[in-house]
Amino acid sequence: MILRGLTIGYPFRFRPILADLIISLIFASFYFLIKKRYRFIYLIAISIVSSIVCIANIIYYFYYSSFISITFFSFALTNHDTGGSNVLGSMLNPKFIIFFWLTIALFVLRSTEKKNNNLDDAFKRVRKNTVFKTIYTWVGIFFIVFLISLKPVDFSRLYSQWNREYLVSRFGVYMYQINDMVKSIEPKMATLFGKDKAYREISEYYEENSLKPKKNEYTNLFKGKNVIAVHAESMQRALLNLKINGKEITPNLNRLASSGIYFDNFYSQVSFGTSSDTEFTLATSLLPVSSGTVFINYSDRDYMSFYQQLQKHGYYTFSMHANTGDFWNRNIMHKSLGYDKFYDKASYNIDEEIGFGLSDKSFITQSVNYIKEINKEHKKFYGTLITLSNHTPFDYNELFGDFPVTMTKDGKTYPYMDKTKLGNYFVSAHYADKQLGLLVDLLEKEGIMDNTIIMIYGDHDARISTSQWNRFYNYDYKTDDILKEDDPNYQKLDYYWQEINRRVPVIIWSNSKEVQNKYSKKIGTAMGMYDLTPTLGNMLGIRNKYALGSDIINKTDNLVPFPNGNYVTNYVYYNDNKEEYKLLKDIPLSEDYIKENKNKTQKLIDISNDIIVYNYFGNKFPLEEEK
Repeated sequence: MILRGLTIGYPFRFRPILADLIISLIFASFYFLIKKRYRFIYLIAISIVSSIVCIANIIYYFYYSSFISITFFSFALTNHDTGGSNVLGSMLNPKFIIFFWLTIALFVLRSTEKKNNNLDDAFKRVRKNTVFKTIYTWVGIFFIVFLISLKPVDFSRLYSQWNREYLVSRFGVYMYQINDMVKSIEPKMATLFGKDKAYREISEYYEENSLKPKKNEYTNLFKGKNVIAVHAESMQRALLNLKINGKEITPNLNRLASSGIYFDNFYSQVSFGTSSDTEFTLATSLLPVSSGTVFINYSDRDYMSFYQQLQKHGYYTFSMHANTGDFWNRNIMHKSLGYDKFYDKASYNIDEEIGFGLSDKSFITQSVNYIKEINKEHKKFYGTLITLSNHTPFDYNELFGDFPVTMTKDGKTYPYMDKTKLGNYFVSAHYADKQLGLLVDLLEKEGIMDNTIIMIYGDHDARISTSQWNRFYNYDYKTDDILKEDDPNYQKLDYYWQEINRRVPVIIWSNSKEVQNKYSKKIGTAMGMYDLTPTLGNMLGIRNKYALGSDIINKTDNLVPFPNGNYVTNYVYYNDNKEEYKLLKDIPLSEDYIKENKNKTQKLIDISNDIIVYNYFGNKFPLEEEK
C-alpha cells in the first residue's frame, strides 16, 4: 500500500490489497511447517524480503517510471560500469526505512513478550491441518472474490505484461513480481507454445501493412552519402533553445537544428533497456520486448535490421562506445544487428574520465581518428557513436567547465538550480553539446563532412522528476522556494506535461549549403524511434520492409506507441493505465479516434513482441526482396 501510494497512487484500492493479502497468507502459512526455533527467523526473513522488493520497486519507479523486473538483477550483477547498481545506489533515501515497519514491529513484539513462545503456545492446542485448512479456505474465498473482480482485459495484460504500472495497480506488487519471474523464463519456453498462431498473425500483419512507401521531396536526397549517427546520452528536447542567465545550454544543437532537418516532436519509446532499447528500436523499427530486454534476454534471435540493408548497398557499418563490450551485451547484439565492427573500451585510451568512463571530448577525438582511416578504406560507411558523459546521476566534474545555474537579479545571485539534479544536468548537457560541436569541427577539418551527413538523436530522457522541473519553471527567488499555485505566474506541470517533456531531439544535418537552404526545416509531426530509420532510409534510398514505423515526412498525423500501452499522436496523449487522455491541440476528437489508436497500439506491441519472442526472422522465410 505504501509503495503504490508513493508511486502510482491508489494505496487503498481493493483488488491489489486483496491480491497482496492472498500472497502474504500463502507465504505466512509456511510458519506452521517450520521447526519451533526457526519460526521467528522465518517471519523476519519474509518481512525483510518483502521490504526489499518494495524498496527496489520504488527506486526503480522513480528512475524508469515502471516497476522492476527480475531481468534487472541479472543485468546489474553482470554489468558494473554504468547504469543499474550505480543509478539505484544514488537514489537510496533514508525515508525508505518506512518499508521495514513490519520487521521493526516483529522485534518490538518479540522483546515485549513475557515468554518468547507465547504465539507458539497458542497453537499447541490446534492441529496443523486445521490451521492450514482455515488459512487456505480463506485464501480460496479471497481468490474467488479477486477473480470475480477482474475484467477479461486484466488477464490478457497479465499474460503480455507490457504495462507493469497497470499490473501493480490491479494485481498488487507481489503477484506482479511472481508473474514477472515466470515471464523471465519465456525466452526458453517460447518455442513450445503459440508459435504457429503468432507466425500467422505476424504474416497477416505484414501482408496488410507492408505497402511500398510513397516518394517525397526527400527521397534519395542523401543517396550514397556516409552517415555518422550520434547516440546522444540523455539529451532532451527541452534543452534546445533553453537559456540560463541568458546563456544557451545547447548552442551547437541549436545551430545544427536551425540549419538541418529537425524533428522536434520525437519520442524514444524505451522500456527497461533504456539505451539498449533505443539501439534496438532504431536498428529494427521494432518496439522493446514486454518482458526483460532484447539485448539481454533475446540476444540469440535473428533480426532484420537497417544496418543489414546498408551492408547490401555497399556500406561498411561500425559502432563506437568507450565502455566495456559486454555492457548491455553489445559485443553480441551489435554484430547480430549488422555492425561490421564494434570499437569498445579496449579500442580507446582512457586518458580523461567523466562519470562512468571516458570523457566525450577524448572519445570524440579518438573516434574521429578511427573514422579517418575508415573513410580511406571504404567507399561508404555508416557509423554510430554512443556518448557517455551526459549520463545519470549527472555528478559535477571539473572538466565540465564553468556554466552557472544560479539566478542573478538586481546584481544579487540566488541559488536557483545550483546543487540540484536538474541544475547538474544542465551543466552536464552543456558540456556534451560542446563536444558535439567539436565532432562537427573535426570532421569538417578532415574533409569528411563533404560526403557525410550527421544524425544526432537523444537516446532517452534524463529521468528528471517533475518536482525538479517545477523548481526551474516556478522558482521564487525572493523566498528560494516554489511559487504558490494561486500565483498568476505559476505554471502547472502535470503528468501529461512530464510525459510530453520526455521528448528527445533528432537532427539530420549536412554541411551542404544547397541542402541547408532548400531542405532544412523543423518537422513537428509526432514521431517515435521506430520511425527514424524508415525516415532516414527514404533519404538514403534504402528500405527495411519489416519496419513497424514509417517515413513521417509530409505526414500530418502519426501514431507513437509506447511499450506500456500509452500512445501519443499529433492531437492526443493517451494514458493506458488510467484509460484517460489529454488533448494536445484545441481540436475535438471522436471516441472512435481514441479507440482506434488504442487498438493499433496494442496490435503493434503484440506483433513486435511476438516477432522477438518467437524468433520470427530466424524461422520464417522473409518476404521477397524488391528488385
